Amino acid sequence: MVRLLQIEFIKLWNNRASKILITSYFVLLTSIALIAAIKFDIGPVQFHLADQGIFNFPYIWHFNTFVTAIFKLFLAIVIVSMMSNEYSNKTIKQNLIDGLSKKEFILSKVLTVISFALVSTVFVFVVSMILGLVYSDYNELSIIFSDLEFLLAFFVKLVGFFSFCLFLGIFVKRSAFALGFLILWTILEQVVFGLLGWKVMSWPAAKRVKDFFPLESMMNLIKEPFTRLSAVQNIGDQIGENMRFDYHTYWYEFLIVIFWTAVFIYLSYALLKKRDL
Repeated sequence: MVRLLQIEFIKLWNNRASKILITSYFVLLTSIALIAAIKFDIGPVQFHLADQGIFNFPYIWHFNTFVTAIFKLFLAIVIVSMMSNEYSNKTIKQNLIDGLSKKEFILSKVLTVISFALVSTVFVFVVSMILGLVYSDYNELSIIFSDLEFLLAFFVKLVGFFSFCLFLGIFVKRSAFALGFLILWTILEQVVFGLLGWKVMSWPAAKRVKDFFPLESMMNLIKEPFTRLSAVQNIGDQIGENMRFDYHTYWYEFLIVIFWTAVFIYLSYALLKKRDL
């Protein structure tokens, strides 16, 4: 497996666009620390974002994983381009001629996907831990290491999303069309949800069905964290609006994403095995 990973990382590092995108991705993950520096000091109005509790343990695990997940598109482009380059540069055919089986070829791509997700998760953990130790009002170990489920959800979410991108790269062969298909699929899930709620069933039932859609299930792993802030909840109380929701991720939500991840990996292999290269 180490050999397969080495092959993939050599390909990626020798590709200038991939190198720039990967570097930009991790720079953006680090830039979340800049949020702590945001200050407004206009006369009597003084506002320091770090003082609003966004870096308090354990809330920081929720906030940072939700925000940094937005940047996953950078690596999605890398993964899609990784597959399209295999076809355009004929390296996939050369790898197979050199003795790599189609199963090993797919395995090398899956290992790359898992590596990206794992490194991203560790990176977010380190950045969040540093920010939390500097800015959090709570430093008890029991509080620091609670809610780590969001890191697991972040990892599973990235693996699922990148597996989908891998399938699209194999299915479409062209990175631009694959990314276009990704956008189209996002819209399609919302259209199907709308049709189900409008014509087929009640809206609550349609929402439950929607939770099983691939991209929607990945989004559900980390729910929005902003209404969890005490300042937002206090405003809700003042206007008579209940802003206290269930933010936890449940085991069945993990299973749905893991199921789709397995489906996309299997379809990638089945498509490659069937296709005449």
